[in-house]
Amino acid sequence: MYFAALLARTEDGWEASDTELDDVETLSDLTDLAREASVDEDTVLLYIEQEGAWFGVVRVDGEEDPRIYVSDASAAARSSYGEILLTDELLGREPGAEDEIAALEELVGLDGTEDGDPDEEPRAGAGTEPDLDHDPDAVPAGPLGDLGVLADLGLSEKDLLALRTDALAEIAEALGAAEVLEAVR
Repeated sequence: MYFAALLARTEDGWEASDTELDDVETLSDLTDLAREASVDEDTVLLYIEQEGAWFGVVRVDGEEDPRIYVSDASAAARSSYGEILLTDELLGREPGAEDEIAALEELVGLDGTEDGDPDEEPRAGAGTEPDLDHDPDAVPAGPLGDLGVLADLGLSEKDLLALRTDALAEIAEALGAAEVLEAVR
């Protein structure tokens, strides 16, 4: 079960609204959704939560690039909305590298051998399990992204890392937006 909410800062405080993500397919779509809720290009936070598994915060300030924090990247990677947040940049990958590697492997038919050497039998214990430390497609477990995404709004990096269940309520409390959030929940 997913829950998504927008918190838009205004000169009078914060405005909250729940939001549907049915038409969202990319980070660009999420960013556009946040910008539409913005008042005078002020800060908008988009919060996405998969109940009990992970949460993510996307911060949009005017026309600046979005800032992203995900509480558990490996859990988010198994989620359609989580995959939207886990951009190549956030994962430290070269943009589009995954697509290029897949295309090359398909064209060349790479089998892991060099210069046509025959496949060697793996040594006992060697090469039988995937090496996640060197797997370019591996997504790290735990938090990922901009730890300071909410620091100037009242939630320190340490406090953000400590959030687990009902993170949105704690974020809203730190922002002074608990009452307006409760009205839309």
